[in-house]
Amino acid sequence: MADLPKGCKKLLNAWAFYDWANSVYPLVISSAVFPIFYEALFSDRNHYISVFGFSIKNTALISFVTAFAFLVVALISPLLSGISDYVGNKKSFMKFFCYLGALSCVGLYWFSLENIYISLLFYFLGLIGFWGSLVFYNSYLPDIAFVEQQDETSAKGYSYGYIGSVILLIINLGMIMMPDIFGITGTKGEAAMKAMRYSFIMVGIWWIVFSQYTYYYLPKGSRNAERKATKALVFNGFRELKKVWHLLEENSVLKKYLISFFVYSMAVQTVMLIATYFGAQEITWASKSESTTGLIICILLIQLVAIVGAVLTSKASEKFGNIPTLIVINCFWVLLCAAAYFITLPIHFYIMAGLVGLVMGGIQALSRSTYSKLLPETEDTASFFSFYDVAEKIGIVIGMLVYGIIDQITGSPRFAIVFLGVFFIIGVVLLKRVPKNNALN
Repeated sequence: MADLPKGCKKLLNAWAFYDWANSVYPLVISSAVFPIFYEALFSDRNHYISVFGFSIKNTALISFVTAFAFLVVALISPLLSGISDYVGNKKSFMKFFCYLGALSCVGLYWFSLENIYISLLFYFLGLIGFWGSLVFYNSYLPDIAFVEQQDETSAKGYSYGYIGSVILLIINLGMIMMPDIFGITGTKGEAAMKAMRYSFIMVGIWWIVFSQYTYYYLPKGSRNAERKATKALVFNGFRELKKVWHLLEENSVLKKYLISFFVYSMAVQTVMLIATYFGAQEITWASKSESTTGLIICILLIQLVAIVGAVLTSKASEKFGNIPTLIVINCFWVLLCAAAYFITLPIHFYIMAGLVGLVMGGIQALSRSTYSKLLPETEDTASFFSFYDVAEKIGIVIGMLVYGIIDQITGSPRFAIVFLGVFFIIGVVLLKRVPKNNALN
């Protein structure tokens, strides 16, 4: 483990590089290959499956499982982050969730409808691992970067993530579309499904291997002296949260920003999680092959444009301020949600993908760095960032439940997408109520 000073370029790059390691999960598993694979499992039947004693639409089922996973993360992350700050081994917690998520991705290789319960468990644990590790990853930002470095470093992390994940996705796309070249045998459909299963294994390996660079340079935690773990630590986690809550009561800017973030982030994350499922079911593709290729190309387009979007948003925040920039981005999201109701053709989906990419990376990076700027001077950054993460996770729970319920009742996600636009409108109103702050406006 290297011991580098705060603000050191190598340390900042090492922190950002974790995005390169773990972003293959949200791209390949959450957004691209797994949704296509999951949808293909239902190609010989209707979109409904009997599970947990109910007949549930496949996309609604995955929405409900996703919502439950985020609820678990929201419940455990405040406790874990409080303990990690107290004990001083934040990196160990980050590693645990990283490896849990990566190994669960490998487990998705055996995903099948015949073994739906264990299959959903691997999917569930993958989500737990990814988002659990982010609690501790995000909390490192104020520890390793000065305030004036945080916007740029946060954007760099997302850029690394987009580039790294796109590289692996392109390799996976080649495996799926040209399995013979990679030595994958079987009929065209069988070989494609095998390639997708191999992609899940590659995600797990990629995540573990590349995260080692980050772990080598990141400090162990925010405290120099370790403290022995006792039963009291369980209750200490709640005491830490209570202390943070009182500090939030005294910081009106931070509190009002968190409320606005809670509202608009539920829509952002939900749209990102269900975009491919929407495209697979609602867009009129000429063939199954065109659907697979088109959906992955759209996801790639989103990732590439998002790199530009993250950089442009960082520049815009420097010129116009964080809050005004976030207001404009939320307004743009409202228009995208309204337009999504009318799209039916592949060309429509391609255009929508480019526009989503433009604002997706920007709103994520700017939201994270805005919160970091507002934190008071403290060593217990993980406890503060747990509030940020809890707000995001509870928002996703609500967003995915709304989407799943509307999809289950209507049989179509179009109405659900339009409804998510309401959250962006409310987000704009709440952002306008955030008091003026020299660091943000």
